Amino acid sequence: MTIGITLEQARVIVANAFSKADREGLKPLAVVVLDAGGHTTAFERQDGASAMRFKIAHGKAHGAIAMGLGSRALYERVQKQAFFLDAMNALADGALVPVPGGVLVRDDKGKLLGAVGVTGDNSDNDEMCAVAGIEAAGLVADTG
Repeated sequence: MTIGITLEQARVIVANAFSKADREGLKPLAVVVLDAGGHTTAFERQDGASAMRFKIAHGKAHGAIAMGLGSRALYERVQKQAFFLDAMNALADGALVPVPGGVLVRDDKGKLLGAVGVTGDNSDNDEMCAVAGIEAAGLVADTG
């Protein structure tokens, strides 16, 4: 029975997100792994990633957990309901970053285990690296 993202799984996610970025020749990334309660399980940033990357990666993952939607879905929603997302971001003390790169993590039965936030390159590439890390850990990536 899966109870949540373990530290070992979080480390696999981070390492494989970085590996994917290296293979693709991407800019330096930062990766945050949160448990289902929104608590940080792991964070690392590659050499050269800018100082604000923790907050951005955390905001992507936190927004996914808080809203129950991947940050790509939040991005699509903000296009239609900007006032709603502005209000949610205010309630979250500005900790929602509604652009791709925040991916929910589920087990093979669909149970929510946490979220991963990646930042440093363009948002589509950030999301691609998050998915690669999650799948390498044997977990299910939910971008929606």
